Amino acid sequence: MRVRYDSETDTLTVIFADTPVAESDEDKPGTILDYDVSGNLVSIEILDASRRVELPTQIEYQVVPVGA
Repeated sequence: MRVRYDSETDTLTVIFADTPVAESDEDKPGTILDYDVSGNLVSIEILDASRRVELPTQIEYQVVPVGA
């Protein structure tokens, strides 16, 4: 998984797989879900990220222990 913030386009993208995007759906205004040919979620794009995400240039990653 990769997270990319493009300050020029103000777009935050979370990429789950390096699979070509076959279809995109703007589920909610400013949130685009990308799918592969099998319908699996490939990435999420957040447009105007600086207005929608508190700190688009920072990321926190947490692994939740099993059973928590």
